[in-house]
Amino acid sequence: MFGYIIINKAELRFREFDVYHSYYCGLCRRLKERYGLWGQISLSYDMTFLILLLTGLYEPDTEVMTCKCAAHPLQKHAVRVNRFTDYAADMNVLLSYYKCMDDWWDDRKVSRLVYGKLLKKPCGVVEKQYAHKLDRIQKFMREIWEGEAQGEKNLDEMAGRFGGVMEEIFAWNSDEWEPSLRKIGFYLGKFIYLVDAYEDLEKDEKKGAYNPFLLLQKDGAFEESSRKILTMMMAECSREFEKLPILEDVEILRNILYSGVWCRYEGVRKRRQEKRVGSHG
Repeated sequence: MFGYIIINKAELRFREFDVYHSYYCGLCRRLKERYGLWGQISLSYDMTFLILLLTGLYEPDTEVMTCKCAAHPLQKHAVRVNRFTDYAADMNVLLSYYKCMDDWWDDRKVSRLVYGKLLKKPCGVVEKQYAHKLDRIQKFMREIWEGEAQGEKNLDEMAGRFGGVMEEIFAWNSDEWEPSLRKIGFYLGKFIYLVDAYEDLEKDEKKGAYNPFLLLQKDGAFEESSRKILTMMMAECSREFEKLPILEDVEILRNILYSGVWCRYEGVRKRRQEKRVGSHG
């Protein structure tokens, strides 16, 4: 369930992309410093959105520096870090661990089980710091695994469980912005769960694995119905986002919410359509 909360690079200005990339590099740096190589490997773009969102809302002091790294060894590049970078690093490691366990339960991938065990120790640090938050996240993840094992047919119910996971992650603090951040996380989480299922549909059907879209696929208007459901999730998410008094890097955030999150979906939809056309050609 990683790799959906991304930018649409083609629609960003050069400066906006540089700012976005500097926060991404900051997250990479903090993951390595806090959790070593195994933590750094868990790096994803998804938590960069959370950093930008919380930074724009709370406007913390942000350190800007330049450095070289293994990914960019020849040229220095900008790096931005603040307190939300550390928080996102913690949540990134936690989500990566649960993703490994999910892959193990779904596909029995030994490599994912091994990596999950390597992340278990770093997760222990996160568990102590965010005990109450972790209790709720674990509860939702157990409900997801149980629902998948039982073949839960209620698509909205299953999506809502991962929405609960993301709601806890986005609720950084108990203050006046908590309700809006929870709603953004909740609907974004539902979208992630559903678009991930949409992408894995053929693979899951072939393996006989659980996928909440399999029943909907029998509907003659599957593509239209699935698009409508996903659009409703992002409409609710974006509506709540627009209530927040964010000015800093707001265009980057809008690029992600209104365009970037659809990039992989559109790619899958296009390939699926081309395959259907080819099979009838």
